[in-house]
Amino acid sequence: MQKIVANLWFDGRIEEALDLYTSLLPDSRVLNITRHGEAGPGPSGDIMFADFELAGQAFTIINGNTFFKPNAAFSLCINCDDQPEVDRLWEALTTNGGAESQCGWLTDRFGVSWQITPTRLGEMMASDDTAAVGRVTAAFLKMKKLDIAELERAFRDE
Repeated sequence: MQKIVANLWFDGRIEEALDLYTSLLPDSRVLNITRHGEAGPGPSGDIMFADFELAGQAFTIINGNTFFKPNAAFSLCINCDDQPEVDRLWEALTTNGGAESQCGWLTDRFGVSWQITPTRLGEMMASDDTAAVGRVTAAFLKMKKLDIAELERAFRDE
């Protein structure tokens, strides 16, 4: 069992979120769903909370109320191997009401913030070549969805 588990607070639409989230990455699945009974506190049969995994990482999602809203102070970061993975995840998460932000950040249709980040970006940013790091930084600050080829060109100063 994972020692620390992120808990996402929702106000309804949990089944829709579970379907989307577990479709994004391999090794993702719903583990357990607990529904409200006749005693409440929510409508009988509605999901109270669920446990699920994304790429083997454990999460809990709770059907709370409107008291707490997701915001960008907490985000989920997916490290992507290549541009097709960046593109696929970006499309899946911004469709049907999601919103693009800057520098690889987006908000999905449920209000949850995500960072869709190529692993190559981290490698470039770890370089000892401070000029190259500066060029990559200037490049990604202008982007919404990150473009690996454009970042590579900036790194090489082309």
